[in-house]
Amino acid sequence: MRAAKRIKPVFTTASGKLLAPTSIPKEIAKISDADLELESYGGVVGGVPGGVPGGQLGGVIGGVIGGVLSSVPRPAPPAPVQAVRVGGHIRPPRLLRRVEPLFPEIAKLARIQGEVRIDAIIDARGQVVEMKILSGHPVLATAALQAVRQWVYEPTFLNEQPIPVVLEVTVEFRLH
Repeated sequence: MRAAKRIKPVFTTASGKLLAPTSIPKEIAKISDADLELESYGGVVGGVPGGVPGGQLGGVIGGVIGGVLSSVPRPAPPAPVQAVRVGGHIRPPRLLRRVEPLFPEIAKLARIQGEVRIDAIIDARGQVVEMKILSGHPVLATAALQAVRQWVYEPTFLNEQPIPVVLEVTVEFRLH
C-alpha cells in the first residue's frame, strides 16, 4: 500500500492567501544560495502584507512606529490576598453564628461518635469559603462540613484591613 502524497499549501502573492494546489506541479522550485542570502539579512523581498514601507528589520521595538509608547511601566496588578494562619499575633476570629451539625442516622445506629477536625478558610467578610478535613470518622465528615459551611465569624483585621484567615475548627459528635 502506497502512502498518500502530502500536498503542501502554496502562498500566492496576488491574493495574499494560502491556497492548496489544484494539481501536482510538474516542476519543483529549486532553492538557490542567492535566495538564502537574501533571507540571511532578515528581510523579505518585496516586504510583507500590511508591512511598513522601508520598515525595520525584525520589526519595531514596542510594535509601533516610534518605539516604546511610554517610559513609565504599567503598575503591577494587586497581589491576591493570601489567607493568614491564626496564631502568633493573629487571634482567632470570634464565632458569631454556629449551626449545629445534624447527627447522621447511620452514625447513630452504628454508635459512631467523636470529633471532626477541619481546616477552614474564613474570608475577609467572615464567611467560610474553603474547608479540608484534617481528621475524624468519614461517616461524620459530611455532616461536619455542611454545618461549618454555615458558620459566620467576625472579620479578622490586620493593619486595619480585613483579611482572610485559616482556622482549625473542631466539630464534636456525642451520643446522649
